[in-house]
Amino acid sequence: MARDNYSHQKYLKELAKKKKVEEKKQRKLEKKAMRALSESGQVEVVTSEIQEVV
Repeated sequence: MARDNYSHQKYLKELAKKKKVEEKKQRKLEKKAMRALSESGQVEVVTSEIQEVV
């Protein structure tokens, strides 16, 4: 009978969790930049800079 590879499942779960945290961090940074620059009227510049970073 074959054994389950729990360590691999745990590894995949940790990768998914790290990816989710990184995406959330990126969304927060984008939101913060948009809010800061929308007050100064430079929204168009920020969106192009964010797309270059990604």
